[in-house]
Amino acid sequence: MSKKALYLLGIALTIILGTFLYVNFCCNCTMKTPMVDTEKVPAVVAQDATIVPFILNGSGIDYHTNDNIKFLKNSFAVILPVGDSVSIGIENLKTFLIANPKQKVTITGYATSDETNTTTFENLGLARANDIKKFFVSKGLSDAQFDTKGEIIDKWKMSADTLLGPAEYKFETIDTTAVASDEWTALKDKINSDPLILHFNTNKSSDKLSSVEKLKVEALVKYTDHVKEAVVLIVGHSDNVGNRDSNVILGQKRAEFSKNYLSKNGIDASRITTESKGPDEPVGENTTAEGKANNRRTVITIK
Repeated sequence: MSKKALYLLGIALTIILGTFLYVNFCCNCTMKTPMVDTEKVPAVVAQDATIVPFILNGSGIDYHTNDNIKFLKNSFAVILPVGDSVSIGIENLKTFLIANPKQKVTITGYATSDETNTTTFENLGLARANDIKKFFVSKGLSDAQFDTKGEIIDKWKMSADTLLGPAEYKFETIDTTAVASDEWTALKDKINSDPLILHFNTNKSSDKLSSVEKLKVEALVKYTDHVKEAVVLIVGHSDNVGNRDSNVILGQKRAEFSKNYLSKNGIDASRITTESKGPDEPVGENTTAEGKANNRRTVITIK
């Protein structure tokens, strides 16, 4: 074989060997690295963007989960069902509170400033805190061990139109012997001296309350939260149109409507009693339209 042929053969072998080494070593490295990045990194980022942990942290309890209680925007109601890990946390809280009857939890609910409050509560955050408490109580926890607060903030983490866990839980020790303190006695006196009175159109009822009436509902909720033996009394009244027996029945229906309304807004129905006075205790003249309107009412006090 000539010298020129050997030279060309050497060049060909060098090219073949170089190609083999590049394909099996360098090429595989540059191809595999981007695949790892694109598969793993975006998944982690997307997951973190939708997490607001459910945290129960106090002396004797420490529970965390990345799932949480959720609310639709502009809604006060907990979205059901809640996740399994949240349910486990609630069961842990139940066990903790039963074992520690002097522990109390303050639930602070949050709402954003651009949300609309259609509830009877002062703000949507407070309404959410009360619905969380109501949900906890439905799971067997004691309502006497919960306080509620509400705050309006600029923004909260959301997924589409759903707020993720807009609530916090603060643990503290309470003195259960202090429920009859001067503070609660004064609140009861205030409630009974200027009671919540709901008025009704003829044979009709309405749950549209004024801002003053909403504050009175909040006072009732606050008092019954702290004084576990407290009972709410609702007395229904009517004007004198029609016969007395029918008006007594109508007064009772109004009292039951008011009971249902309060039970939906934070007071256990088992702690509400109702009765009817019919037309027997008028506060206005039944000879005038205004007087009759004033007589069609329910009066709500603490027994």
